[in-house]
Amino acid sequence: MRDDKKQQRRRQIEAAAYDLLVQYGYDGTSMLAVAKAAKASNETMYRWYGDKNGLFESMVRANAAEVRDALQALIEDGLPPLEILRRLAPVLLDMLLGEKAIALNRAAAADASGDLGRVIAACGRDEVLPLIKEVLVAAIQQGALRPPAQGEIGSLFMHLLVGDQQMRCAIGVLPAPSAAEITRQADQAVSQLIQLCRPTAAPAP
Repeated sequence: MRDDKKQQRRRQIEAAAYDLLVQYGYDGTSMLAVAKAAKASNETMYRWYGDKNGLFESMVRANAAEVRDALQALIEDGLPPLEILRRLAPVLLDMLLGEKAIALNRAAAADASGDLGRVIAACGRDEVLPLIKEVLVAAIQQGALRPPAQGEIGSLFMHLLVGDQQMRCAIGVLPAPSAAEITRQADQAVSQLIQLCRPTAAPAP
């Protein structure tokens, strides 16, 4: 199977898995059920993903890929770190509060085994956060920011950007933000970070 057709087929399989995840949760979503819904063979499912954890790992990685791809493009453009952060923040927030991420986190909260939560942590936050930290460290090294008085700058930025919104969306007490709200919140988070971590005597941006 050609790579483009294989990628299209994977997207179809993973879309079917999301639909089942929303309906039946992580425990109720089996490889067989996904194969049936996507009209895929069991052989294909296990050859491509290995097992259910492998399937959901692929889904989490694919959901985070937009952030990684956007960051790579901004780095290749040679933009300064704070400009990268400004442009990346809405992409990151949109991914974290998007339908796919919320479906995954909602299912993880109901998964007594903790398997899905571990997959999300390992393939989502633990892969994306170091990329954000690299941008923030570069900003510190170039004198655009200073380390916060307390805590670590990557965690501070994520708190300012997301806070508890992802969990509130997952439990249904907060509606998904609009595109305009995503942009506003992302701009506000970057501005707050600059205020908190502005180097001494540095002019306001």
